[in-house]
Amino acid sequence: MAPTLVSAAVGAVLAAALLGAAFDRRAVAVVVAAAVAPDLDAVASLVVPGATNALLHALWLPLFAAAALYWDTAVGADSRVRARFGWRGVRVAWVALAAFVVAGVGPDLFGREGANLLYPIHDAYYRIDGRLVFSTQEGVVQTFVALGAEGPGILPFRSPGTTASHAIPTFANPDGRPGLSLDADRTLYLVRSGWQLAVVAAGAALLAVRFARVRRSRVSADRNGDGSGDEGGGGDETDAATDRTEVL
Repeated sequence: MAPTLVSAAVGAVLAAALLGAAFDRRAVAVVVAAAVAPDLDAVASLVVPGATNALLHALWLPLFAAAALYWDTAVGADSRVRARFGWRGVRVAWVALAAFVVAGVGPDLFGREGANLLYPIHDAYYRIDGRLVFSTQEGVVQTFVALGAEGPGILPFRSPGTTASHAIPTFANPDGRPGLSLDADRTLYLVRSGWQLAVVAAGAALLAVRFARVRRSRVSADRNGDGSGDEGGGGDETDAATDRTEVL
């Protein structure tokens, strides 16, 4: 599975890009926590066979959460989320949900181990594999969308197996099976490749830039005495007004 630090970094990028005027420390913490939450199924695998990349990587939980959030904020007469947390809470909830899917599930779906997207209704790990290249002799060559005999318009899902045959080792559960092995060799991967290190560095840099902007805005507001530099919005009143009326 993709290192948790990489999922956290992708979550940080999403927080910096999507939170808008709701950007503050607490909002970032919620989004990053949602990004790493799917990795907790590795701990659950100590008691649930094959839970890694399955229990919290299945699409049912985010689909249910998205439907409930949409009903509460866009369809229902009174929004509980908006009434308790305001427009910021709605924005943070949607961005956290996006982080759960994109940063938490996504890296494993495109990674080596795959993700059990339909667990437990359909027990099979899926991994999206393909390439997109330009050749001077063959032109544009892509294998992400299968054509012809392989089935038109179908993403080439490769299945590494099921929860019974595909054990994914993690730091919490090195052999991927139920039971705590105290004497097992444990390896905690922070990053596995250069591109993952680049993602982590980019996430940290983006957060540093956004927080620096917030601090400058607050200092400027304190000097002017107008109180316009709130912690999350960076003084962007237009962005805040837009978010209050329509979140995402």
